[in-house]
Amino acid sequence: MVKFSPSILTADFVKLGAAITELDNAGTDMLHLDVMDGIFVPNISFGMPVVQSIRKATNTILDVHLMIDRPHRYIEHFAKAGADIIGFHIEAGSDVAETLKAIRELGKKSCLTIKPATPAESVFPYMELCDMILVMSVEPGFGGQSFMPESLAKITAIRNKANEMGLDIDIEVDGGINMDTAPLAVKAGANVLVTGNVLFSADNMTKRLAELREVVAK
Repeated sequence: MVKFSPSILTADFVKLGAAITELDNAGTDMLHLDVMDGIFVPNISFGMPVVQSIRKATNTILDVHLMIDRPHRYIEHFAKAGADIIGFHIEAGSDVAETLKAIRELGKKSCLTIKPATPAESVFPYMELCDMILVMSVEPGFGGQSFMPESLAKITAIRNKANEMGLDIDIEVDGGINMDTAPLAVKAGANVLVTGNVLFSADNMTKRLAELREVVAK
């Protein structure tokens, strides 16, 4: 089953509580929370207090994507704030294996993320420590970018390697997901889709989420 993880980065933060309630009622699988520090990526979003507030507002799985420098320093903080899945970038300067282990030791699901220029093979040595792998199909840091088609081959390579290793692992795609690119990502091997503008720009997010589910099920 394909799961959807709407990114609140494209939401109107003045109406964030209402948007989360609407997504909960629509049956979203999780919420994607993009944490940016202005160092690892050239943008700043929010930190632990916002995650903690969102945790109080919903029981939906919180898929926290850390786009921060040396993320191992903050794993425990985000776990305590209420993250269910904690993802970080292989390129961010932390010991990858130790950080993945630390996430699991805190009782959270681990996610390893790669930028568009990072080859799929870079995650292969760590896959047994991952519950999910996130392939960025845009450059991280800003919403509203166009999907990079070259990410499809990386998704397939990771899915094939997971199958070869006998791993039941989620493969998530983030960036430029819409009615046209969602089916392509799923066909390539992804089963978790991060949605931004395609959902939050809709007049009716419940209807749009249902349309997305329908288009990837074909």
